Amino acid sequence: MSSRRHDGSGLLELANVGPAVARHLERAGITERGQLRGCDPLELYERLCAIDGQRHDPCLLDTFMSVVDQANGAPPRPWWNYTEERKRLLS
Repeated sequence: MSSRRHDGSGLLELANVGPAVARHLERAGITERGQLRGCDPLELYERLCAIDGQRHDPCLLDTFMSVVDQANGAPPRPWWNYTEERKRLLS
C-alpha cells in the first residue's frame, strides 16, 4: 500500500509534494495534477510570491520544476536535482 495519501486532485501523489506544497499550489490556482501540464514553473512560483506578498524559499521553485516535469510525463526526480537548473534560470 502506498504511503502517499490520495486527495482527489492527484497533487499529493506527485513526488516532492506533501500537504504544505499542495497548499502552495492551490493558492497559486493549481487544484488538480492535470493543470500542471504545460505550466511555466517560474511563472507559478512568481504568482505564489505575489499572492503571498513575500519571496518564498527558492527551493520551492525547484519543487515546482519537479512537479511540472512529472505532470508533463517525466519520471519523478528529487526536487534538489533541479537546483542547478534553477540557478542557471535565475542568473
